[in-house]
Amino acid sequence: MNLRLENAFEHLLFYTTLTMILQDFKPHPSLNEFVQCYRIVHFDFMQAKEPILKAYAPRPEVCLHFFLRERELVQLGGGPTTDYHFPVVLAGQQTSVINRYLLGKDFMTFNIAFQPTALFRLFGIPSFELTGRYLDAEAIFSSHIRFILEELQNATSYNQMTQIADRFITSLAGNTRKEMHRLDTVSRWMICSGGKVSLDYLSGEACLSSKQFIRKFFERTGVNPKTYLRIIRFTRAIHTKNAYPNKDWLQIALECGYFDYQHLVKEYKEFTHHTPTDFHLLESNSPEQRLGLTDEIYKSRARSALLPE
Repeated sequence: MNLRLENAFEHLLFYTTLTMILQDFKPHPSLNEFVQCYRIVHFDFMQAKEPILKAYAPRPEVCLHFFLRERELVQLGGGPTTDYHFPVVLAGQQTSVINRYLLGKDFMTFNIAFQPTALFRLFGIPSFELTGRYLDAEAIFSSHIRFILEELQNATSYNQMTQIADRFITSLAGNTRKEMHRLDTVSRWMICSGGKVSLDYLSGEACLSSKQFIRKFFERTGVNPKTYLRIIRFTRAIHTKNAYPNKDWLQIALECGYFDYQHLVKEYKEFTHHTPTDFHLLESNSPEQRLGLTDEIYKSRARSALLPE
């Protein structure tokens, strides 16, 4: 069997034996300053009669989505539901919920969740220009991104996918447009802290005055640091409730750094336009819940904010 036929057979075997998956993978350690994780999503809804809704609440991440199979319809804010036809999407830092409807019956993506300031360092683009945006990745990464998509589509294992992503990020990291700043490290500490840290402490650790810290943080992450801390706390609350659905809301609120339950309710309404209970009713019908893929990933995410980097 020649090499091309052998690779084609391995590719076919991989895709015909795939099981459904929602899993985060670590990048190569040398890339930790740029990448939080790689995320592989494979949902099979062969029996579904209509697109499946996933309400994505804000998370502390900018994400590159490679659509390996099928696409999604997207509703940004209160706008119309749209099929953007982008094969690779760059989603900037969210500050409100995005409703995504999975198109097709066999949905698979490979995602790269960047560190807070990575895009600024890699491309020199002020991150506030990307905030809340859902962009054709070619506008930022050039047409080379389609070659990476093709490589991922032709991969014969999940491990090979992460290796392709490692090579891609390594090539970008070799041509960064902006030098590393102490603030870049501080922004990653914020995520690890679960959002329970003061701005005075953060600006001091970044060796900046409060005004300098706010200005530079906004430029490098796309939001002000207070908003970012709120998104981090809110994300932890969502992950905690998803992982431990029987835990009461007051306990979650206090564990995640809120003054009381009403404080948590206010954040849910601002970020998702729902009460905590109503939003988690939506979550209970999410693709991963319907397919039984949630137990380990939810608990892993709930623990992650408590772990050192």
